[in-house]
Amino acid sequence: MKTPVSGFGAYCGRSRFGGRAREAKVGTHTVRPGTVAVPELVAVNYSRGVTLQIGLTGNIGSGKSTVARLLEARGAAAIDADRLSQLATEDPEVLACIAEEIGPELVVGGRLDRARTAERVFADEVALRALNAIIHPWVRRARAERVAALQVQPDPPGVVIHDIPLLFETGLEEEFDGVVVVDAPLESRIVRVMARSDLSPDEIRLRDAAQLPLAHKVERADYVVTNDHDLEALASEVDRLWNRLLQRAVGADP
Repeated sequence: MKTPVSGFGAYCGRSRFGGRAREAKVGTHTVRPGTVAVPELVAVNYSRGVTLQIGLTGNIGSGKSTVARLLEARGAAAIDADRLSQLATEDPEVLACIAEEIGPELVVGGRLDRARTAERVFADEVALRALNAIIHPWVRRARAERVAALQVQPDPPGVVIHDIPLLFETGLEEEFDGVVVVDAPLESRIVRVMARSDLSPDEIRLRDAAQLPLAHKVERADYVVTNDHDLEALASEVDRLWNRLLQRAVGADP
């Protein structure tokens, strides 16, 4: 069942409240009226101190989704931005924006043609920026809604993990109490992605090149998880990370 996200529709080239939208920032990009969707941006407040909010990122094939699952198994709550992005593209208003701003051929029978969209945006930087500017504000609102729901539970989680592939690229790192980067060599990442998809090595490299270099993300991370061996080794890395996060959550880790 699709999770409802009330009032999150994207409006191409105009404000949700009527009239033409003014120039705005979406992540690190300047969005001008009439070029891409400019829904009203949300000032996200995660009420730090109630729950530790941790961003989790890495490049394609690094294993961040596996790290998120391992952290969930240890007691964290996890919010998957990729999954929310998929939900965003089920919103008819988002689809209408994609068709208008990037190309009507990307929306077929009321559904996003994901293969055609990927082929288009990873070969066209302008189209990629336009797609991100349409989807990211929707996803940001959805994350804030889910955090709010977690924090009003009788026993809220001590740590919430936000799995966000383009965390640094969209300038979101300041929203979190800390950022975890999952690091792995490119060739290992290519092997992993090929095992789960029909992407070629060149296609994987193209997608990796559309992201900030992983080495730069590692330099900016508060915590680094190295994923260059087997699952057992990764689990040990996550155990060490989890202990540090728990210490941070209770104020024991500076």
